[in-house]
Amino acid sequence: MNLEECYRILELPQGASLAQVKSAYRRLARRYHPDVNPGDRTAHEKFILLQQAYEKLVRGLPTFRPTPVKSEPQSRPPQPPPPLSAFEIQLKDTSYRQLQEFLKYHCYQRAISLVEGLASRLPQDAEVRQWQAVTYQCWARQLIRDRQPQAAREYLHRALKADPDNRLLWQEAEKDFRTLDRLYGKDI
Repeated sequence: MNLEECYRILELPQGASLAQVKSAYRRLARRYHPDVNPGDRTAHEKFILLQQAYEKLVRGLPTFRPTPVKSEPQSRPPQPPPPLSAFEIQLKDTSYRQLQEFLKYHCYQRAISLVEGLASRLPQDAEVRQWQAVTYQCWARQLIRDRQPQAAREYLHRALKADPDNRLLWQEAEKDFRTLDRLYGKDI
């Protein structure tokens, strides 16, 4: 079987690209597959010819491998954040205890100031982002109780932005948004 026959069997013009050959083979193989045409001897023979033609063309066609452009920077895997210094660990520990006190006594403005300052000092720390999100959510819930729906929505959005990968936070925020919609409607 020569190349001209292979193209004819695959119903392609001569010189078709590798992508076109693969596409034609998949299309025709589905049509003539023995499982689709049980007992049809001509379909089975056509299927065998398709396979042979495909293999011959694939071996004979050059594969396209794009050359990387020199000006594009190579993407690197994300680097882990640098380890915290002893001072930063102590700062984080002290701040966490203070944050717990602020939240316990409903001092939300102070809690927000604390976590925002800590987040600016340790922007790569996932725990700090989580604390920030929880603080925003607690404040949003207080704003819902205080009948300030616009501000509550804003702080719920801030919470989701601070810790976007936290599934539990998203579930809780969904409940809070539903509460806002139920109490104040969607057009606040």
